[in-house]
Amino acid sequence: MTEAPDDFNPPVGEPVELEAGLRRILAPNPSPMTYRGTNTYLVGTSGLAVIDPGPASEPHLDAILAAVGPDQHVSHIIVTHSHLDHSPLAAELAKRTGAEIFAFGGPHDGRSRVMAQLAANGLAGGGEGIDLDFRHDHRLADGDVVTGDGWQLDVIHTPGHLGNHIALGWNDACFTADHVMGWATSLVSPPDGDLTDFMASCARLGQQSWRVFYPGHGAPITSPAERLDWLVNHRLSREKAILEQLNAGPADAATIARNVYTETPAALLPAAERNVFAHLVDLKQKSVVKAEPALSAKAIFHRL
Repeated sequence: MTEAPDDFNPPVGEPVELEAGLRRILAPNPSPMTYRGTNTYLVGTSGLAVIDPGPASEPHLDAILAAVGPDQHVSHIIVTHSHLDHSPLAAELAKRTGAEIFAFGGPHDGRSRVMAQLAANGLAGGGEGIDLDFRHDHRLADGDVVTGDGWQLDVIHTPGHLGNHIALGWNDACFTADHVMGWATSLVSPPDGDLTDFMASCARLGQQSWRVFYPGHGAPITSPAERLDWLVNHRLSREKAILEQLNAGPADAATIARNVYTETPAALLPAAERNVFAHLVDLKQKSVVKAEPALSAKAIFHRL
Protein backbone atom coordinates (compact mmCIF):
# COMPACT_ATOMS: atom_id res chain seq x y z
CA MET A 1 0.00 0.00 0.00
CA THR A 2 1.73 3.15 -1.17
CA GLU A 3 -0.94 5.71 -0.30
CA ALA A 4 -3.31 5.87 2.66
CA PRO A 5 -6.94 5.43 1.55
CA ASP A 6 -8.23 8.01 4.05
CA ASP A 7 -7.11 10.38 6.80
CA PHE A 8 -7.56 7.90 9.65
CA ASN A 9 -4.50 8.32 11.85
CA PRO A 10 -5.47 8.50 15.54
CA PRO A 11 -2.88 8.59 18.33
CA VAL A 12 -1.56 5.16 19.27
CA GLY A 13 -2.41 3.98 22.78
CA GLU A 14 -4.73 6.86 23.67
CA PRO A 15 -8.45 6.26 24.31
CA VAL A 16 -10.67 8.18 21.89
CA GLU A 17 -14.36 8.58 22.72
CA LEU A 18 -16.45 7.68 19.67
CA GLU A 19 -19.84 8.13 21.30
CA ALA A 20 -21.38 7.85 24.75
CA GLY A 21 -20.24 4.57 26.30
CA LEU A 22 -17.71 3.73 23.60
CA ARG A 23 -13.96 4.35 23.36
CA ARG A 24 -11.34 3.09 20.94
CA ILE A 25 -7.65 2.46 21.60
CA LEU A 26 -5.34 1.92 18.62
CA ALA A 27 -2.75 -0.82 19.05
CA PRO A 28 0.88 -0.23 17.97
CA ASN A 29 0.87 -2.83 15.17
CA PRO A 30 0.60 -1.04 11.81
CA SER A 31 1.25 -3.10 8.70
CA PRO A 32 -0.05 -3.62 5.15
CA MET A 33 -2.49 -6.17 6.64
CA THR A 34 -3.60 -4.17 9.70
CA TYR A 35 -3.48 -0.57 8.36
CA ARG A 36 -2.77 1.80 11.30
CA GLY A 37 -3.15 -1.06 13.77
CA THR A 38 -5.85 -3.02 15.56
CA ASN A 39 -8.81 -1.17 17.05
CA THR A 40 -9.55 -2.22 20.63
CA TYR A 41 -12.98 -1.06 21.81
CA LEU A 42 -14.13 -0.35 25.37
CA VAL A 43 -17.92 -0.54 25.78
CA GLY A 44 -19.69 0.75 28.89
CA THR A 45 -19.27 3.36 31.59
CA SER A 46 -18.68 1.29 34.72
CA GLY A 47 -18.36 -2.43 34.03
CA LEU A 48 -16.54 -2.49 30.70
CA ALA A 49 -16.42 -4.94 27.81
CA VAL A 50 -13.10 -4.97 25.99
CA ILE A 51 -13.61 -6.03 22.38
CA ASP A 52 -10.48 -7.41 20.67
CA PRO A 53 -7.62 -6.76 23.14
CA GLY A 54 -5.21 -7.00 20.21
CA PRO A 55 -1.71 -8.36 19.64
CA ALA A 56 0.76 -9.42 22.30
CA SER A 57 2.00 -5.97 23.27
CA GLU A 58 2.94 -4.75 26.74
CA PRO A 59 2.46 -1.08 25.77
CA HIS A 60 -1.04 -1.84 24.47
CA LEU A 61 -1.90 -3.77 27.63
CA ASP A 62 -0.73 -0.78 29.67
CA ALA A 63 -2.85 1.54 27.50
CA ILE A 64 -6.00 -0.56 28.04
CA LEU A 65 -5.46 -0.75 31.79
CA ALA A 66 -4.72 2.98 31.98
CA ALA A 67 -8.02 3.71 30.24
CA VAL A 68 -9.96 1.95 33.01
CA GLY A 69 -10.92 4.68 35.45
CA PRO A 70 -11.01 4.45 39.25
CA ASP A 71 -14.77 3.78 39.22
CA GLN A 72 -14.56 1.29 36.36
CA HIS A 73 -13.56 -2.34 35.89
CA VAL A 74 -13.27 -4.78 33.00
CA SER A 75 -16.08 -7.31 33.28
CA HIS A 76 -15.89 -9.00 29.86
CA ILE A 77 -13.20 -9.64 27.26
CA ILE A 78 -14.74 -10.45 23.89
CA VAL A 79 -12.65 -11.69 20.98
CA THR A 80 -14.18 -11.44 17.51
CA HIS A 81 -11.75 -13.95 15.98
CA SER A 82 -8.44 -15.59 16.75
CA HIS A 83 -5.98 -13.87 14.43
CA LEU A 84 -2.66 -12.78 15.91
CA ASP A 85 -3.58 -9.10 15.64
CA HIS A 86 -6.81 -9.49 17.64
CA SER A 87 -6.66 -12.17 20.32
CA PRO A 88 -3.22 -12.81 21.92
CA LEU A 89 -3.49 -10.07 24.55
CA ALA A 90 -6.75 -11.53 25.88
CA ALA A 91 -5.03 -14.00 28.21
CA GLU A 92 -2.82 -11.44 29.93
CA LEU A 93 -5.66 -8.91 30.15
CA ALA A 94 -7.82 -11.57 31.79
CA LYS A 95 -5.02 -12.35 34.23
CA ARG A 96 -4.59 -8.70 35.15
CA THR A 97 -8.29 -7.82 35.46
CA GLY A 98 -9.99 -11.07 36.51
CA ALA A 99 -12.40 -10.77 33.56
CA GLU A 100 -13.31 -13.85 31.54
CA ILE A 101 -12.86 -14.33 27.80
CA PHE A 102 -15.80 -14.78 25.44
CA ALA A 103 -15.45 -16.03 21.84
CA PHE A 104 -17.18 -18.18 19.22
CA GLY A 105 -14.59 -20.89 19.69
CA GLY A 106 -11.05 -21.98 19.06
CA PRO A 107 -8.83 -21.21 16.07
CA HIS A 108 -10.38 -23.86 13.80
CA ASP A 109 -14.00 -23.68 14.92
CA GLY A 110 -16.57 -22.60 12.36
CA ARG A 111 -14.67 -23.94 9.36
CA SER A 112 -16.80 -25.08 6.45
CA ARG A 113 -16.54 -28.67 5.26
CA VAL A 114 -14.53 -27.81 2.14
CA MET A 115 -12.06 -25.70 4.12
CA ALA A 116 -11.65 -28.43 6.73
CA GLN A 117 -10.83 -30.85 3.89
CA LEU A 118 -8.28 -28.45 2.38
CA ALA A 119 -6.64 -28.10 5.79
CA ALA A 120 -6.59 -31.86 6.24
CA ASN A 121 -4.84 -32.11 2.87
CA GLY A 122 -2.08 -29.83 4.08
CA LEU A 123 -3.13 -26.32 2.99
CA ALA A 124 -1.93 -23.79 5.56
CA GLY A 125 -3.34 -20.35 6.15
CA GLY A 126 -1.93 -17.03 5.06
CA GLY A 127 -2.32 -13.41 6.03
CA GLU A 128 -2.44 -12.23 9.62
CA GLY A 129 -1.68 -15.64 11.14
CA ILE A 130 -3.72 -17.80 13.51
CA ASP A 131 -3.40 -17.50 17.28
CA LEU A 132 -3.05 -21.21 17.96
CA ASP A 133 -2.64 -20.58 21.69
CA PHE A 134 -5.98 -18.79 22.03
CA ARG A 135 -8.26 -20.07 24.77
CA HIS A 136 -11.68 -18.82 25.85
CA ASP A 137 -13.71 -19.21 29.03
CA HIS A 138 -17.16 -18.92 27.45
CA ARG A 139 -18.20 -20.18 24.02
CA LEU A 140 -20.54 -17.86 22.14
CA ALA A 141 -23.07 -19.00 19.56
CA ASP A 142 -24.91 -17.14 16.84
CA GLY A 143 -27.84 -15.32 18.39
CA ASP A 144 -26.40 -15.19 21.90
CA VAL A 145 -26.72 -11.99 23.88
CA VAL A 146 -23.88 -10.83 26.13
CA THR A 147 -25.05 -8.41 28.80
CA GLY A 148 -23.08 -6.21 31.16
CA ASP A 149 -23.43 -3.10 33.26
CA GLY A 150 -25.78 -1.00 31.12
CA TRP A 151 -24.85 -2.56 27.78
CA GLN A 152 -25.88 -5.47 25.58
CA LEU A 153 -24.04 -7.08 22.67
CA ASP A 154 -25.80 -9.35 20.18
CA VAL A 155 -23.61 -12.10 18.71
CA ILE A 156 -23.74 -12.55 14.93
CA HIS A 157 -21.63 -15.39 13.54
CA THR A 158 -19.97 -13.96 10.42
CA PRO A 159 -17.56 -16.58 9.03
CA GLY A 160 -15.67 -15.75 5.88
CA HIS A 161 -12.52 -13.97 6.97
CA LEU A 162 -12.14 -16.71 9.58
CA GLY A 163 -14.46 -19.53 10.61
CA ASN A 164 -14.80 -18.35 14.22
CA HIS A 165 -15.38 -14.69 13.27
CA ILE A 166 -18.27 -12.86 14.94
CA ALA A 167 -19.75 -9.41 14.67
CA LEU A 168 -21.38 -7.73 17.66
CA GLY A 169 -24.54 -5.68 17.47
CA TRP A 170 -24.71 -2.80 19.95
CA ASN A 171 -28.09 -1.10 19.61
CA ASP A 172 -27.99 0.21 16.00
CA ALA A 173 -24.20 0.01 15.77
CA CYS A 174 -22.21 -3.08 14.86
CA PHE A 175 -18.63 -4.07 15.62
CA THR A 176 -17.74 -5.78 12.35
CA ALA A 177 -14.09 -6.64 13.17
CA ASP A 178 -12.36 -7.73 9.94
CA HIS A 179 -15.47 -8.66 8.00
CA VAL A 180 -16.33 -5.10 6.93
CA MET A 181 -13.70 -2.37 6.92
CA GLY A 182 -13.58 0.97 5.15
CA TRP A 183 -9.90 1.20 4.30
CA ALA A 184 -9.66 -2.13 2.43
CA THR A 185 -11.54 -5.30 1.63
CA SER A 186 -11.36 -8.23 4.01
CA LEU A 187 -8.74 -10.87 3.29
CA VAL A 188 -10.29 -14.25 2.53
CA SER A 189 -7.48 -16.80 2.63
CA PRO A 190 -8.31 -20.53 2.52
CA PRO A 191 -8.43 -22.72 4.53
CA ASP A 192 -9.03 -20.11 7.23
CA GLY A 193 -11.19 -17.90 5.03
CA ASP A 194 -14.15 -19.06 2.94
CA LEU A 195 -15.64 -16.81 0.26
CA THR A 196 -18.96 -18.66 0.15
CA ASP A 197 -19.32 -17.99 3.88
CA PHE A 198 -18.09 -14.41 3.45
CA MET A 199 -20.82 -13.56 0.95
CA ALA A 200 -23.47 -15.21 3.13
CA SER A 201 -22.25 -13.18 6.11
CA CYS A 202 -22.49 -9.97 4.09
CA ALA A 203 -26.08 -10.85 3.29
CA ARG A 204 -26.72 -11.59 6.97
CA LEU A 205 -25.40 -8.20 8.08
CA GLY A 206 -27.44 -6.55 5.34
CA GLN A 207 -30.67 -7.83 6.82
CA GLN A 208 -30.54 -5.19 9.56
CA SER A 209 -30.52 -1.40 9.30
CA TRP A 210 -27.31 -0.22 10.97
CA ARG A 211 -26.33 3.33 11.82
CA VAL A 212 -22.58 2.72 11.91
CA PHE A 213 -20.01 -0.06 11.64
CA TYR A 214 -17.01 -0.07 13.97
CA PRO A 215 -14.33 -2.18 12.22
CA GLY A 216 -11.27 -3.97 13.54
CA HIS A 217 -9.01 -1.65 11.55
CA GLY A 218 -9.57 1.86 10.25
CA ALA A 219 -12.23 4.49 10.73
CA PRO A 220 -15.91 4.01 11.57
CA ILE A 221 -18.11 3.30 8.56
CA THR A 222 -20.97 5.79 8.57
CA SER A 223 -22.79 4.37 5.52
CA PRO A 224 -22.95 0.66 6.40
CA ALA A 225 -25.46 -0.42 3.74
CA GLU A 226 -23.47 1.29 0.99
CA ARG A 227 -20.24 -0.32 2.16
CA LEU A 228 -21.82 -3.78 2.23
CA ASP A 229 -23.15 -3.26 -1.29
CA TRP A 230 -19.71 -2.15 -2.43
CA LEU A 231 -18.04 -5.20 -0.88
CA VAL A 232 -20.47 -7.59 -2.55
CA ASN A 233 -20.17 -5.86 -5.92
CA HIS A 234 -16.38 -5.79 -5.59
CA ARG A 235 -16.34 -9.55 -5.05
CA LEU A 236 -18.68 -10.09 -7.98
CA SER A 237 -16.42 -7.98 -10.20
CA ARG A 238 -13.41 -10.08 -9.12
CA GLU A 239 -15.38 -13.22 -9.92
CA LYS A 240 -16.17 -11.85 -13.38
CA ALA A 241 -12.50 -11.03 -14.00
CA ILE A 242 -11.43 -14.52 -12.89
CA LEU A 243 -13.98 -16.17 -15.17
CA GLU A 244 -12.80 -14.01 -18.06
CA GLN A 245 -9.30 -15.35 -17.48
CA LEU A 246 -10.59 -18.92 -17.48
CA ASN A 247 -12.56 -18.27 -20.68
CA ALA A 248 -9.17 -17.84 -22.35
CA GLY A 249 -8.01 -21.23 -21.10
CA PRO A 250 -7.22 -23.26 -17.96
CA ALA A 251 -4.98 -21.63 -15.37
CA ASP A 252 -3.88 -21.86 -11.76
CA ALA A 253 -4.59 -19.30 -9.03
CA ALA A 254 -1.12 -17.73 -9.21
CA THR A 255 -1.38 -17.04 -12.93
CA ILE A 256 -4.87 -15.61 -12.60
CA ALA A 257 -3.78 -13.38 -9.70
CA ARG A 258 -0.92 -11.88 -11.73
CA ASN A 259 -3.29 -11.13 -14.61
CA VAL A 260 -6.12 -9.74 -12.49
CA TYR A 261 -4.20 -7.85 -9.78
CA THR A 262 -2.02 -5.93 -12.24
CA GLU A 263 -1.50 -2.92 -9.96
CA THR A 264 -0.81 -4.87 -6.77
CA PRO A 265 2.72 -4.58 -5.32
CA ALA A 266 4.72 -7.79 -5.59
CA ALA A 267 4.85 -8.15 -1.79
CA LEU A 268 1.04 -8.39 -1.67
CA LEU A 269 0.63 -10.82 -4.59
CA PRO A 270 0.61 -13.90 -2.30
CA ALA A 271 -2.44 -12.45 -0.53
CA ALA A 272 -4.01 -11.70 -3.92
CA GLU A 273 -3.38 -15.30 -4.98
CA ARG A 274 -5.17 -16.49 -1.82
CA ASN A 275 -8.13 -14.26 -2.67
CA VAL A 276 -8.25 -15.69 -6.18
CA PHE A 277 -8.11 -19.22 -4.82
CA ALA A 278 -10.98 -18.38 -2.45
CA HIS A 279 -13.03 -17.33 -5.47
CA LEU A 280 -12.09 -20.49 -7.34
CA VAL A 281 -13.19 -22.68 -4.42
CA ASP A 282 -16.49 -20.81 -4.32
CA LEU A 283 -16.93 -21.23 -8.08
CA LYS A 284 -16.19 -24.93 -7.82
CA GLN A 285 -18.78 -25.25 -5.07
CA LYS A 286 -21.27 -23.64 -7.48
CA SER A 287 -20.20 -26.03 -10.29
CA VAL A 288 -18.97 -23.17 -12.47
CA VAL A 289 -15.37 -24.44 -12.64
CA LYS A 290 -13.56 -27.71 -12.09
CA ALA A 291 -10.13 -28.35 -10.55
CA GLU A 292 -7.55 -30.80 -11.84
CA PRO A 293 -6.21 -33.11 -10.63
CA ALA A 294 -8.03 -32.20 -7.38
CA LEU A 295 -8.98 -29.10 -5.46
CA SER A 296 -5.84 -27.45 -4.09
CA ALA A 297 -4.03 -24.11 -4.18
CA LYS A 298 -1.87 -25.41 -7.04
CA ALA A 299 -4.68 -26.99 -9.08
CA ILE A 300 -5.39 -26.08 -12.69
CA PHE A 301 -8.91 -24.69 -13.02
CA HIS A 302 -11.16 -25.10 -16.06
CA ARG A 303 -14.34 -23.27 -16.91
CA LEU A 304 -17.40 -25.54 -17.16
